[in-house]
Amino acid sequence: MNNLGVEPLVHGGSLSKQVSQQLERIIANQTVPVGDKLPPEGALCDLFGVSRTVIREAITHLKSLGLVETRRGIGTRVLRSTPLQQQAAKKIRLSTIEDILNILELRLAIEPEVAALAATRHDDQDKQRLEELHIKFIQAYKDTTQARDEDLAFHAGIAQATHNPAFVTIYEQWDVGTIPRAKLMSVESEPQTSYQYLEKVGQEHADILEAILARNARAAHAAMYQHLNRAYKTYSAYK
Repeated sequence: MNNLGVEPLVHGGSLSKQVSQQLERIIANQTVPVGDKLPPEGALCDLFGVSRTVIREAITHLKSLGLVETRRGIGTRVLRSTPLQQQAAKKIRLSTIEDILNILELRLAIEPEVAALAATRHDDQDKQRLEELHIKFIQAYKDTTQARDEDLAFHAGIAQATHNPAFVTIYEQWDVGTIPRAKLMSVESEPQTSYQYLEKVGQEHADILEAILARNARAAHAAMYQHLNRAYKTYSAYK
């Protein structure tokens, strides 16, 4: 079923260009929201009526724009709805403790309210997405990774659940550097300490998710504030 709004291709022009243009539109319209995956390669072939080579060329173009990332065995995930070169704000790079604390201060001012709005506005699709993103975070740190991609995706998913594209745009200007713990923990912490820290983060995510799904805006606001404030205090100790 064509539920992405795919239009017939015009033969005679570049098929990969036409496919990439349609996928760009689908991503820009958030028919496939940030954090979600595009259909598998085979499904896209059937949908557009083209070969795998055409689909791969189109996906490569989307990756060059910073719109998606592809991981073997996982698929192609949407990273942002606007190509990097068209974003007004510069991409944020964190290199010092002061940078980290500045961003956490910004997040403390924004994300508790985002969580509260998500609690009142989320729908069934948001619920499923947030539950899946939370599970992915847990699986990632149990696989002994720093789970930074999964952490950022969870927070971006909460923004998506507000159904306010302005909040989504803010997250699209950030990358995993906004979740900077690996830079510090890799040199300061033993593996067990790192795991325990991530386990605590996972529990805080669970508290945030529980409040959102219960449609308890006040609890969601408080849980997000506590989560980010603890991170702020943790990184303040490195000054």
